[in-house]
Amino acid sequence: MKLLLTEDGSHTIYSEHFDEIYHSRRGALTESQHVFIQSGLAALDTKEMSIFEVGFGTGLNALLSWIYAGQQGLKVHYTGVELYPVSKEILNEINLASLFPGHEEKFHKLHQARWGETIVFDDHFSLHKLQGSLTDCTIPDGQDLVYFDAFSPDKQPELWSAEIFHKIYDSMNPGAVLVTYCSKGYVRRNMQEAGFMIEKLPGPPGKREMVRARKPL
Repeated sequence: MKLLLTEDGSHTIYSEHFDEIYHSRRGALTESQHVFIQSGLAALDTKEMSIFEVGFGTGLNALLSWIYAGQQGLKVHYTGVELYPVSKEILNEINLASLFPGHEEKFHKLHQARWGETIVFDDHFSLHKLQGSLTDCTIPDGQDLVYFDAFSPDKQPELWSAEIFHKIYDSMNPGAVLVTYCSKGYVRRNMQEAGFMIEKLPGPPGKREMVRARKPL
């Protein structure tokens, strides 16, 4: 893994294993805010929710969700699955914590949290990290929001299959939402096969479209 500086000044990571970066080169923070917070979390009309993230990665989506929950008076139960945890060496150098004055400690707590245990950080946010593959893990029932932030379908095609979307769909509450940066046609068709209703939204800088999928009521 190697650090890269994106156009908005936030770091992302390049994975040599997948030959792919974790976020958009146009801006890691900008992409996460647009796809997962503005188009996902901010679109839900509830004060308490369960969020499941595919690809915990740098912890940026979790950090943004924790900060947003505190600002809006929400209660978030967050579960993230990650097969390739980021090394301590990278986490010590990445600049994401410094982008949020007053919230730096939150970033470190997210990564210090033990895998496989539920940690309640405050009245607004709890975290359960699962180390392993989405194909093998058990997704807790009752999800209200899913952040689908896996590597691209070209790099991890097995995670964008109809079978995986069926698995996620079955874990979600009626009316729950899934958001992802990817809007490829066959990915949308796999989501529809699983039962999702699909909505294409404007993407973040550098991407024309993204997808918000909803489980019918």
